[in-house]
Amino acid sequence: MNNLLRLFIVTTLFSFYQIDAQYVVKKDTLSGTELSFALDERINDALEKIEGNCNRISDAPTKSVKVLIPSRELTNAEVCRKNPKIMGFKIQVVTVKSNEDARKIATEFRNNFRSLKVETDASLRPNYKILAGSYFSKQSASDDLRNIKRVYPSALIVPYAVFCVEAK
Repeated sequence: MNNLLRLFIVTTLFSFYQIDAQYVVKKDTLSGTELSFALDERINDALEKIEGNCNRISDAPTKSVKVLIPSRELTNAEVCRKNPKIMGFKIQVVTVKSNEDARKIATEFRNNFRSLKVETDASLRPNYKILAGSYFSKQSASDDLRNIKRVYPSALIVPYAVFCVEAK
């Protein structure tokens, strides 16, 4: 009985709320589509009053927005401004099975080629890749690859994510 009384009170409150509201259909100001919703009559009157005070100019020229697309290929500096890390290339010097071998070869490589940055990639454990340099294209890596192949004949160019500021 107590639950029935609560249910009656709640439904009575909601029915009074619906009596004050009215069903309103308005046109969207941007796309012109119709919007339908329940709204209190006093709020609807206040909104119509505010809308009546608005200055609407339907013949106003629309402002066209021009998007500039360069007709040339972007320079490396322009690419770097947008993306600090890009897909480029590195020279894979060798692949070895142990971390100790990787450290020895990386140290030896640094002594032979001081101008190139060396890193060890352990993402494919138990194999370790010794990677050198950072390049935008295969062509820019080819000169260094030729020099490296004299000492490490198995070296090759591989696609790799590089930091733009380090690439050449």
